[in-house]
Amino acid sequence: MENKPAVRGRGSTINPSGRFERFAYDDADTDVVQRDEFDDETPAQIATEYFRDNTASIIARNTSPDVGFEASINPYRGCLHGCVYCFARPTHEYLGLSAGLDFETKIFVKEKAPELLRAKLSSRSWKPTPLALSGVTDPYQPIERRLRLTRRILEVLAEFRNPVIVITKNHLVTRDVDLLASLAEHDAVRVAISVTTLDTALARTMEPRTSSPERRLDAIATLSRAGVPVCALIAPVIPGLTDSEVPRVLERAAAAGARSAGYVVLRLPHGVKEIFEAWLGAHYPDRKEKVLSRLRALREGKLYRSEWGLRMSGTGIFAEQIEALFDASRRRYGLEDRSHGPSTAAFRRPTSQGQLFD
Repeated sequence: MENKPAVRGRGSTINPSGRFERFAYDDADTDVVQRDEFDDETPAQIATEYFRDNTASIIARNTSPDVGFEASINPYRGCLHGCVYCFARPTHEYLGLSAGLDFETKIFVKEKAPELLRAKLSSRSWKPTPLALSGVTDPYQPIERRLRLTRRILEVLAEFRNPVIVITKNHLVTRDVDLLASLAEHDAVRVAISVTTLDTALARTMEPRTSSPERRLDAIATLSRAGVPVCALIAPVIPGLTDSEVPRVLERAAAAGARSAGYVVLRLPHGVKEIFEAWLGAHYPDRKEKVLSRLRALREGKLYRSEWGLRMSGTGIFAEQIEALFDASRRRYGLEDRSHGPSTAAFRRPTSQGQLFD
């Protein structure tokens, strides 16, 4: 594959065509939420566009045995963080867009998410269950500073005391420490902070618009001091690029106050393979073949295999080495092997008069 130059402020260096087109967006649509960057850092060459997503439902279900939740809420489609390896990139192809630059520059916003969630939890048919924020894209990407959708969702969850699992790479999660601490009083929350590397330069190119490694560790510390259970999540571990950092990441996370830890080996579904290869060629051409060779060794000669039980960890000697390194480091620094899920015991529902009963 020909090496493409890096795009300032973006993760992907390419914008390949999607697998199929079911929907199309109108670039001249005046019903956009905002045309702005909302960035604190390096300006991008390609502007970010935000569109309203008028979805009529908000809770997604999955049957995968590989993830620690069955239901999730995604306030946003697409993600400005621009993590080049993101497994969610191909979801943009269902919108007639690319998994490449489109995924990180055309963001769809579910403005009605808090109201939809309130209606769902108020229904007598709702059975309390942990909800993941988010199962796909990050709920604390930069636009959240302005729109506060994730905070409003957490306000609903705290009112109902419905358990939640928050997964993020962004220090912005600390803004909502009051709500998370309130849920923690009822054992109704877990927060997973993803720390993929401690190398600031690598993070800048690989995850260009999320918080720095030090800021993520600070988020772990802030939440932990407030009594919120935090899991340090190394997702993904990239063989030949970041796998050697596992012990140091867990050491720093434990020192910051993380209670548990988990990891996921890099997976490259659909178009993410091409995007990741192009990124390696642009930023780490000297390591490209080593990384790709290790990935193929994990997937029996392929860059990706989708079978449950294998897609998150791989097989073979390198998979075993990563697992052994992680387990030894986790035990050394006193971290649990992820924690049990949050409890549904404190769930409550408003009455028709607006009062709450346990």
